[in-house]
Amino acid sequence: MKHPLFSKILIANRGEIACRVIRTLDAMGIGSVAIHHPVEAQARHVRMAGEAVAIHGETPVAAHLDIVQIIAAAKATGATAIHPGYGFLSENAGFARAVVEAGLTFIGPDAETIALMGDKISARDFAAAHGAPVAPSVMPTDDLADFMARAQGIGFPLLIKAAAGGGGKGMSIVRHADELTEAASRASSEALRYFKDGRVYAETFVESPRHIEVQVLGDGEGGAIHLFERECSVQRRFQKIIEEAEAPNLPPALREEICDAAVRITRAARYRNAGTVEFILGADGRFFFLEMNTRLQVEHPVTEMITGLDLVRAQIEIAAGSGLPLRQEALRANGHSIECRICAENPERDFLPETGTVALLNVPAAPWLRFESALTEGQRITADFDPMLAKLVTHGSSRTESVDRMIAALRDLTILGVTTNIDYLIRVLDHPEFRAGRLHTGFVPTHRKALASSPPGRATRDHAAILAALGFREFTDLVFSTPEPYAAMGYWRN
Repeated sequence: MKHPLFSKILIANRGEIACRVIRTLDAMGIGSVAIHHPVEAQARHVRMAGEAVAIHGETPVAAHLDIVQIIAAAKATGATAIHPGYGFLSENAGFARAVVEAGLTFIGPDAETIALMGDKISARDFAAAHGAPVAPSVMPTDDLADFMARAQGIGFPLLIKAAAGGGGKGMSIVRHADELTEAASRASSEALRYFKDGRVYAETFVESPRHIEVQVLGDGEGGAIHLFERECSVQRRFQKIIEEAEAPNLPPALREEICDAAVRITRAARYRNAGTVEFILGADGRFFFLEMNTRLQVEHPVTEMITGLDLVRAQIEIAAGSGLPLRQEALRANGHSIECRICAENPERDFLPETGTVALLNVPAAPWLRFESALTEGQRITADFDPMLAKLVTHGSSRTESVDRMIAALRDLTILGVTTNIDYLIRVLDHPEFRAGRLHTGFVPTHRKALASSPPGRATRDHAAILAALGFREFTDLVFSTPEPYAAMGYWRN
């Protein structure tokens, strides 16, 4: 049964994901509203949207976290729904609740589901209650000595995690008993700083696991489907840099078991909209529930590439009451897709974020390629926001073809004016272990030496010097200008 869609939607986000949502809204004939801090008034997502509203705060991030201003902007422009994108307020139960209380539609799950799954402790308890495997763990307690004793009882190594955390924050690996107190204290302090919640818990740390996640869609009434799994094991500092779909070297029976567990959790939660159920997979084939992200993921394009579905469209249609886009048996995975996160960071300095101004942007184009970004030439890259600049996505009939296409596309991608991880990504993709699909979350530190850059050769240095010289007007004027009196002769040739 068809339901009327929204006439106008406000995107409570910025940058690449805001541009991504606006493209789908344009295709659906739905009006779009962008929000922006004054420092990003000329940003690409602002220029793409049908309307734009300035929001204010002590910092740009503070403005994008101001629930009152965002809802006021939606009402002032006549938007009837809000899409949160990812990051910022996308997994904030208070925001989802405030949107609904204001008479608007939140394009995502309800506040109660976000709260349930946003707390890692309640989420793992829920998953375990519905048949999903969870790693042995110790929950927080007011008695620190008791917590430490029970944690040691599990055995080492342990992973200390923030109950309300994400993105690698409030996370620490403990290999020996004498490290436990300091690690728990450090994780708790970091969790309190980032999430205003200092609770931490300990669970068995699976050595060199794979990070497998399953894209799910739920209708809010107990109906759910999966859109296959993604491999997200290549990470630095617990944050993903390369994702792919489907996961390589995953036995069909194990793939089905993991996807079934994700759908079971989604149905039990009566989950509505798009979400991702994440698991860690050990070398012995055992997998454990990790968490559920109650939003669209950064890496959703690889799922779109192998299924042909537009996940933002699916989100909007589910939020409008149209239900799931397809039945499970109608879904097929076609080929293989890889996504690389292009970040303003220096891999040679432990991936420290970089700043600068985009002096030149040259993006390759091909039918099998997507470049998701909000970059423009002349744009200042500051420390105000996350260092991810763009996402490059390729599709191929096989994993090998997808990898080869990604390497070629990365070599053709040019971003000058700010240090990026482009060359580093090429080295990762071309590493024999990556090509063989032998992946795990320790891939980056394990192969640190092999992935390090080598000093540039003489030819590279000469090319760099020529390019640098061409950037100076004095040099180009001297070399390329025509001296008098020959300039006055126009196009005359001897």
